[in-house]
Amino acid sequence: MATSKQRWLARAAVVAAFAAVVVLLVFAGLKTLMLLIMGVGAVVVSVVAAYWFLTSRGFVRWFALAIGVLAPIVVLVFLVRANLLAVVLVTIGLLIVAALCARAALQDDESGSPVPEHPPSPAERPFFVMNPNSGGGKVGKFGLIDKARELGAEVFVLDAARPVDVADVARNAVDNGADLLGVAGGDGTQALVAAVAAEHGLPYLVISAGTRNHFAADLGLDLQDPSRCLDALNDGVDIYVDLGTVGDRPFVNNASFGAYAEVVQNPSYRDAKTSTVVRMLPDVLAEQQGAKFVVHVQDRVIESPQAVLVSNGPYETDDLAGLGQRPRLDLGTLGVVALSVNSPRQALGLLRRAHRRGLTQATALEVIVDADRPEIPVGVDGEALIFPVPVRCEVRPAALRVRVPRNRPGVTRPRRKVDLVRLRQLAGFTALDA
Repeated sequence: MATSKQRWLARAAVVAAFAAVVVLLVFAGLKTLMLLIMGVGAVVVSVVAAYWFLTSRGFVRWFALAIGVLAPIVVLVFLVRANLLAVVLVTIGLLIVAALCARAALQDDESGSPVPEHPPSPAERPFFVMNPNSGGGKVGKFGLIDKARELGAEVFVLDAARPVDVADVARNAVDNGADLLGVAGGDGTQALVAAVAAEHGLPYLVISAGTRNHFAADLGLDLQDPSRCLDALNDGVDIYVDLGTVGDRPFVNNASFGAYAEVVQNPSYRDAKTSTVVRMLPDVLAEQQGAKFVVHVQDRVIESPQAVLVSNGPYETDDLAGLGQRPRLDLGTLGVVALSVNSPRQALGLLRRAHRRGLTQATALEVIVDADRPEIPVGVDGEALIFPVPVRCEVRPAALRVRVPRNRPGVTRPRRKVDLVRLRQLAGFTALDA
């Protein structure tokens, strides 16, 4: 529910933006049109250049990069020679004020209700799975194995030379009397062991020793010093969070289909994420590979999206890629983001949140993804897997009892980006996005 303060900040943002236009008209006079043409032209050139850089190869890609860099330089030289630099700086200042007011208007007054905490039951035989290679070697760097053993825990250390099924390892530990399970490693491993803990009704302890620590971040754990997560063994509380499933595979963060899943599926992704994305993105955007999807979200049908992200709990409403944070992990719903981009202009509008065309965001208890081929790649918590279609995603509300330190940093909500769709609503203006 929007507050009066948010509405007035939104209106102030609109007024400041309008004032910026007035300054151009009054002080630049007849040159305003030329300024607008050059400004818009520079933006268009930069956007098109960026698009061709992403979707082309060889000489065209680097030529596009050069054009994208030169465009704003040419505009700056023109402004200096036409004695319009001061006018433009004032205009930019007003636009900055507009942006600050817009950001403040879009910022929630409350960071969201905290997840309810429950007193823990004593853990006499905790058991941890630790991956020494995860997160660039955080297990060894922070001495997690020795610290856990000093606290009375049994530790199973993964060995890349002898791969094992971590779910089987966890089940064997439970059969041998383990009364708490935990993982120091990536989110894929976290999900597999978490599912075993949920299956047996045991508390689960997350140690933030992965690369991204997505799940740990949404639990409010210490990402800088993973050894502090072990404080939960002596001074912890329990919180109940949801657990997602895709097919018969659990996930704590998300399952991705389409463009991102195609990239994750590549063997080189794990060791060279950035270069793999840059190398594969042209083919993915040009639709030279990948399945055609039909997504069923309760009573809605989404035809042929380029990318679909199903998350264990919805992400922030302005997070189109699922790379930000989830305000709560106990809402009992899946989050769904489906993206269909047909042009650079449409992609720019979505990224800047100027409209909703090509974007579907929803929550659901169940999502079914069908395709025009018998099997499709799916990125499950960053792991590349293959599933037969149709692929069913479901949520298990409050299925996982997570033990966290009583004293922990907590979840830091990211600052909202300027969302023009939401801003117009707050200011009292309506606009068609169709």
